[in-house]
Amino acid sequence: MKPQYLLSSFSIFLLFLHCTNTFAQSPAAAPAQAPAVVASPPAATPTQAAAPHGITNVTKILEKAGHFTIFIRLLRSTQEENHLFSALNDSSTGLTIFAPTDSAFSELKSGTLNTLSDGDKSELVKFHVVPTFLSTSQFQTVSNPLGTWAGTGSRLPLNVTSYPNSVNITTGLTNTSLSGTVYTDNQLAIYKIEKVLLPKDIFASNAPAPAPVAPAPEKPTKAVPAVTVESPAASVDISSALIFTHNVVVGSVGLLASAMFSL
Repeated sequence: MKPQYLLSSFSIFLLFLHCTNTFAQSPAAAPAQAPAVVASPPAATPTQAAAPHGITNVTKILEKAGHFTIFIRLLRSTQEENHLFSALNDSSTGLTIFAPTDSAFSELKSGTLNTLSDGDKSELVKFHVVPTFLSTSQFQTVSNPLGTWAGTGSRLPLNVTSYPNSVNITTGLTNTSLSGTVYTDNQLAIYKIEKVLLPKDIFASNAPAPAPVAPAPEKPTKAVPAVTVESPAASVDISSALIFTHNVVVGSVGLLASAMFSL
């Protein structure tokens, strides 16, 4: 009887130990799942790392630099902001932008921008964008005239001349120099200028139009024939008077001769 009792007690003891180990291990399972929950956030890290490689935003660069409010407004109203965004994404040659400051626009005649059509405003903005990246050193070897987004030709000349300490820009109507570098990398260069680059295609065609027209109607085309017509009439009158005088003289001489012979 005693051995059976001891065996039963031993069995109960073993069962108790087994249950104790089971319960002791079950809490440890909970911490084992915790790393799985903590590990999920790092999975988003590669997506966030791609942000620095995004497309450069020209208007944000200009806003950060300051003093380009009017140029930014033109970029947005003409939709050239989107054009720049697409070009920087697709182009392998990069872009160069000559950005006029607000003081540059203030030097224009009052209301100049308001008189331009939407197409002219777009062309004006494009005239400030060169479709290739140019560092300051590359201005020494670049060929003139520079091609711009507005086009090329005698109506859209843009020439640059590099000096040891400056880069001069001329359009035939504007003469200015680079006054600083706003932004540069291997794809985009933005240079500050203190005058708006005026293309002849827009501004040269408007200025001289009224001047040559005024003198034309003043030609005295009808006065000259009037003098020419009167001259023959005067000569006819004189010749007839001479003939009459000649006849009178001849008649008088004839009468005088007849009188003398009669005597």
